[in-house]
Amino acid sequence: MTRIEESKLISGVFLAHLRPFTDERGRFLETFRKEWFPQRSWDIFQTNRSDSKAGVLRGLHYHHHQVDYWYVQDGKIRAGLVDLRPTSPTFMAAQTVEMGEENQVGLFIPIGVAHGFLALTNAIHTYIVDNYYNGADEFGVAWNDPDLGLDWGLSTEPLISDRDKANKRLRDIPVDQLPQ
Repeated sequence: MTRIEESKLISGVFLAHLRPFTDERGRFLETFRKEWFPQRSWDIFQTNRSDSKAGVLRGLHYHHHQVDYWYVQDGKIRAGLVDLRPTSPTFMAAQTVEMGEENQVGLFIPIGVAHGFLALTNAIHTYIVDNYYNGADEFGVAWNDPDLGLDWGLSTEPLISDRDKANKRLRDIPVDQLPQ
């Protein structure tokens, strides 16, 4: 049975501790059920796949109208999360979660929580979203903003897209672009 656990650091973030079934043929793993997260209606609109080389860092991104559910199919990532919701009891809390390989978990990310990941190995990561992609609902904050207090555990410079390099520090983002 899959165990669902709310993050102790960020309100509304949930980890699904997945239970693999293995035998001589291989492994079976249930990775998502909408009833695990009843706080959202889960009309699934889109499923995405991201293939990343070791050392790639993607994010931080956040949305006003979309939740994400992440699962790492192959490899290992370090997810980085920061609560940007001013009305949340955990506003500005930061957390990292290692996902993949020996830590088979799914990660539910609510609206207003900035998220990104560092590929610790070559990794295949899928995510389910409850809204179609909409560039008007795609916001970013600098992955290395010191005001966020997010420790990526980096020993070398990560490979980052030009788009993510352009993300501003939180204090430089217009108020109307922040989660409400």
